[in-house]
Amino acid sequence: MGATTIGALVGGVIDSMGGDDDSNADGAIVGAITANVLKVVVPVAITYAVGWAVLRGAAELKEQVFGGEDA
Repeated sequence: MGATTIGALVGGVIDSMGGDDDSNADGAIVGAITANVLKVVVPVAITYAVGWAVLRGAAELKEQVFGGEDA
């Protein structure tokens, strides 16, 4: 099952638990859209975090190798 299908199923179930209306379709649509957004956002966030950690580590390594600038 794809992420979109699972998102639609979860969204439909959550919408039916609310008891506001008889249709689960709007919850399924929101769930599917959320799943597709997360398929893009999560990898971008992980890539950003890893890149930030690498740059932070490179700055610390540079500081250890070359020492601080004493004015």
